[in-house]
Amino acid sequence: MLGAVGLAALTAVLVAHRAQLALASMVLLYLAVVVAVAVVGGLWPALAAALASDLLVNFFLVQPYHTFTVEHRDNVITLLVYVAVAGTVAVAVDLAARQRAAAARTSIESELLARISAAPVGEGSLSQLLTHLRDTLHMDGAALLETDSAGGQQVVAMVGSRPSANPVLSVPAGEGLSLVVDGPPLFAPDPRFLSRLAAAAARTLQAERLAAEAAAARELAEIDRLRTALLTAVGHDLRTPLAGIKAGVSSLRQTDLALTGEQRAELLATVEESADRLDALVENLLAMSRLHAGAISVHPLPVAIGEVAAAALLSLPAARTTVDVPDDLPLVHADPGLLERAVANVIANAHRASPPGSAVEVIGRAVEGRVELHIVDHGRGVAPSDRQRIFQPFQRLDDRTADGGLGLGLAIAQGFLDAMDATITPADTPGGGLTMVISVPVAGDRP
Repeated sequence: MLGAVGLAALTAVLVAHRAQLALASMVLLYLAVVVAVAVVGGLWPALAAALASDLLVNFFLVQPYHTFTVEHRDNVITLLVYVAVAGTVAVAVDLAARQRAAAARTSIESELLARISAAPVGEGSLSQLLTHLRDTLHMDGAALLETDSAGGQQVVAMVGSRPSANPVLSVPAGEGLSLVVDGPPLFAPDPRFLSRLAAAAARTLQAERLAAEAAAARELAEIDRLRTALLTAVGHDLRTPLAGIKAGVSSLRQTDLALTGEQRAELLATVEESADRLDALVENLLAMSRLHAGAISVHPLPVAIGEVAAAALLSLPAARTTVDVPDDLPLVHADPGLLERAVANVIANAHRASPPGSAVEVIGRAVEGRVELHIVDHGRGVAPSDRQRIFQPFQRLDDRTADGGLGLGLAIAQGFLDAMDATITPADTPGGGLTMVISVPVAGDRP
């Protein structure tokens, strides 16, 4: 279209001024049109424009006009040289355009390969690779297929539209794998580039599968560790309260054993204390199993943290605890039951860590849109390197406790607090000991 319109317009203008212009000047103007056609349309339209312009010059601008006869030998040479030059220019312009396109494509391909190679392999890496490939080649979809045991092909990963039965490109990507792209037909795709992309896709798939296997192995190892710890706890920590209950009941049932009222009361108190301890251990085990299964039900509502702390203290055995929680603290956004259980576990842990006769302090403060509950003990403290480990299930810091605890209290507290968008952070107590800071969002700041 550009060649036809340009040549027609130029011919109309030159016919009106052919008496004032030399033939060489006019063919140079036609050559400019041929160059423009070569840039826009490529080689073959440019060659057609060169031949057509030569005929137009001969017919309209060379005497005798409106014939293809040429009177002067110089004009014949001019026309022949013009055709040769126009054709050469068209080929040169087309070649330069192809080289620029190839260079641009090579740059894009190199950038894509560099991006794929530099990106860390993780979950979704294969989908990202296929997305880059689809966008770079301007395709409708890209997929990695794997041959199954029955000989069919299953889609391992896919972006965009599902590949058709006859995709535009299908490149082997390794044993049983093929990379396919579908969309508009491609002109002269680079097979080496596609082979590298296919190999990169296969490597990414293998890396993702290895990562998944490693994660599964870590999960199995963690399950095995927890199972071993649970069996140890059941074999050791649950035996103590059961032995107390058994001994107390057996003594009470002996008819030939003369017991005073005070002795009977003491045995009954031992049975009750052991039963309470056993109930607490079983409740902790059930709570930890719900946390691992993701079955914790959270029902947050505005609640006074002072009331929660008071309720938590009522559920604990009598021990020295000082409470400094102002009544005018803002309400917090939390599940009252879960928060009470978390606070009770932390306070109980603080009492176990405190030396005999030392009081545990419970201090409430409002800090920048949150309410903090500081639970302070003056025991041996915890080294900074151990402060993450104390929140692991069945962890009791080298089994220094001897009260039948399973080492689940802090793990359960952290799990419950995480479920409520609350946090628990250990810090040093001035003068020695450990301070657990429970931070809960203020109810008024919630949507």
